[in-house]
Amino acid sequence: MSNTKKPKKERRSFVSDGPSYRRLGAADKKSSYDDLDPILKNNDDDDDDDDDVPSIIIWDPVSNNSTTDPDILQKRSAHRREQSLIEGDLIDSNLEPHYSNLIDSANAPIFGVDSEGRVNVWNKCAMRIVGYTPDEVMGKNLVKEFITRDYQASVGMVIDRALRGDETANYEFPLMTKEGARIEILLNATARRNPSGEIIGVVGIGQDITGRIAQEREYTRLIDTANAPIFGVDTNGRVNIWNQCAIQLVGYSTEEVMGKNLVQEFITDDFKTAVQAVLDEALHGEETANFEFPLMTKAGVRLDVLLNATTRRDEQGNVIGVVGIGQDITGRLAQEREYTRLIDLANAPIFGVDTHGRVNVWNQCAMRLVGYSSDEVMDTPSLRSS
Repeated sequence: MSNTKKPKKERRSFVSDGPSYRRLGAADKKSSYDDLDPILKNNDDDDDDDDDVPSIIIWDPVSNNSTTDPDILQKRSAHRREQSLIEGDLIDSNLEPHYSNLIDSANAPIFGVDSEGRVNVWNKCAMRIVGYTPDEVMGKNLVKEFITRDYQASVGMVIDRALRGDETANYEFPLMTKEGARIEILLNATARRNPSGEIIGVVGIGQDITGRIAQEREYTRLIDTANAPIFGVDTNGRVNIWNQCAIQLVGYSTEEVMGKNLVQEFITDDFKTAVQAVLDEALHGEETANFEFPLMTKAGVRLDVLLNATTRRDEQGNVIGVVGIGQDITGRLAQEREYTRLIDLANAPIFGVDTHGRVNVWNQCAMRLVGYSSDEVMDTPSLRSS
């Protein structure tokens, strides 16, 4: 057997200077090895067969040395994890100006508060609508400084819920402008979180609905003062509109009818099915004109009403109920009945036909004279066929 020493295989080493690795060059290796613990140097001179297994040498940024010490490697791993978190925070910080620009240029009022309710976001649209500059509102308590006293408790509850992760959509509340004017805001309150997911405040995205509310109030005023009975029901048939004329006509106050089922409470039994069918059709977008039905007054008197049933929709076009514009035809029907009675009792034969020549009037005297009863002549094409 030869005693010649087996040639040494080149040890493959790598050094880490961050997230990536690079192969050590000859100069790097010499420099690194010179600074290594003598035990590691001795191991490198070892002629075991294990020399062909690559070793991983990590550059320790603290000591500026390469090492394979497990404790140092663990510290290095922890350092890299910490660095990753820092880098993540820096990424979020770099994006912050971008999001700030989007918020600031949005065409909706956007404001934010911290966990204490102090204002920390106030965009240009909020400044235009409310009148306060960011310098005037930043750090101030939103609820105490800018919300009307009658809404402070409820707005505070919305913010508190959002701080617990329970967000609120389409909440209406008033906001006081710098000049003391009251504006109506429709608000979506959303929890604001840091990169770790912890809630650090609330962002409110609003919509100025002052004009819309004013239109609705004018609409309500016009309905309330109209000289025709107007009522409305929601999708469940419960009364939610009842104007002054309806009050005077039927005798029930607004408080007595609101929330009650129109058909079940105020329509006579013989017309409940027909009236309910008209309402159901309107709730499906099929409106009805000139529908006659009776309505019972508070005093128990039956009124005859001619109704136009119109579908009521919200801003998105969703059906939210039915509005009925009525006409009291009780007097007219009474006159028609009296007219019919006078014709029927007249001492001269009286008959009538419609535009198609069909008989629609045939009084008692005509019946006695000609011999045909009303049932025999009504709706016949002409007298010549008899």
